[in-house]
Amino acid sequence: MAYFHGGGWVQGDLETHHGLCARLAERAGAIVVAVDYRLAPEHKFPAAVEDCLAAYRWLRSRAAELGGNAGRVGLAGDSAGGNLAAVVSQLSAAAGDPVPTCQALIYPGLDFSLDTPSHRELEDGHVIPRERILWYMEQYLPNHADRLDPKAAPMRAKDLAGQPPTMVVTAGFDPLRDEGLAYAERLRAAGVDVVYREYPGQIHAFVSLTKAIPQGLACTMEIGDYLRSRLAGGP
Repeated sequence: MAYFHGGGWVQGDLETHHGLCARLAERAGAIVVAVDYRLAPEHKFPAAVEDCLAAYRWLRSRAAELGGNAGRVGLAGDSAGGNLAAVVSQLSAAAGDPVPTCQALIYPGLDFSLDTPSHRELEDGHVIPRERILWYMEQYLPNHADRLDPKAAPMRAKDLAGQPPTMVVTAGFDPLRDEGLAYAERLRAAGVDVVYREYPGQIHAFVSLTKAIPQGLACTMEIGDYLRSRLAGGP
């Protein structure tokens, strides 16, 4: 499984998400390959997309070198990483490449209109208030036209048919909550097998804050169980 870390396409690295990746690997019984993709503002869109797509394609062809199975490769990511996972899945389907065996999108950022009820209600939300989201957007997508590109905003893809089985996790007090739900509903309408899970009392990044928020660990275990069940089948 490839894992794309969160951090607004600007922050985060292999160390910030090492614990989460290790817990997922243990629970899912899978090899987790954390991807150190290029970050903005030094490397703006679409650098992160290119890196994550290349990493996924590498795993599809070379997983055996890591002791894995190239026929069963999943994706997961949180926040900006969830965005990148959704984009890689869409690009794979559009190119006629094998789509991921499954994907887990953890409070993903999927659009840049910021006009959902949760964005309006939680402008001062914990961890990612609106001013911080806008700052991330300026670093990653300084060209405003790019914010309408499905490779940046996967919610804007016209057709979601053929996407892999998907788990979407959202948090009740997260500005990104409603776009995660909307994407899950669009996937389901396109015939995709979807598991949607909202943690009503939680905030953005709670899965990474397990020392302060025990429910973050419970959510991690639930994601790991989903990945285990999906990655266990196949060739």
